[in-house]
Amino acid sequence: MHIHYFQHAPFEGPGCITNWAASHQHQLTHTRWYESTDATALAAADWLIVLGGPMAVYEQDQLPWMTTEIALIRDAIQQNKKVLGICLGAQLIAAAMGANVYPHTLKEIGWFPLDLSFQAQAAPLENILPHHFNTFHFHGDTFDVPAGATRFAASAACSHQAFIYGDRVIGLQFHMEFTPEIIDSLLLHCANDISAGGAFVQSEEKIRQHMNLLEANNETMYRLLDYIAAL
Repeated sequence: MHIHYFQHAPFEGPGCITNWAASHQHQLTHTRWYESTDATALAAADWLIVLGGPMAVYEQDQLPWMTTEIALIRDAIQQNKKVLGICLGAQLIAAAMGANVYPHTLKEIGWFPLDLSFQAQAAPLENILPHHFNTFHFHGDTFDVPAGATRFAASAACSHQAFIYGDRVIGLQFHMEFTPEIIDSLLLHCANDISAGGAFVQSEEKIRQHMNLLEANNETMYRLLDYIAAL
């Protein structure tokens, strides 16, 4: 299988997705928007993964490549490719589907519990994802659920944490793909977001105290990737 991913920051890569793809002998190509706008490899791909990043969907006037990216995501959905978005990636999918993306009233940074419900289109995910688990969050924006999609996850800070459209388009606001190296990089490059504090912003010390949760999160991510790959 050919998987193409969109990356938005050098310090926020695909994480454990790389290991999963290699172990299944899937071809992995990329567009790193901070380096190049060449996305020609996407045309031959079966699956598009849109990663996170520190920028915002509503900053397209400052980031002209983002308008191109949103159009490519919309095309991928219309072409019935598998599409998975993570954090900013989920917001970009929502925008590509015509939903609003905007600053949330709260920033959510650190390890916080997630509640999942598996209704309607999300029903097949019930045997893939836990009903409740602690996962990593790093976002200050949120999105409206796109028309025709089903919301299936919420946290205390943010009610729109995940959605599914049909069976091939999934948006996740949280990060199960992160590795210790990515969290180290985020703590370095996004230190100001953490030092600003907030009701749902954990300190660097507290974030590091829960790094042992990464393994279980990665295993959950692998199950989700296996499920999508089999579609």
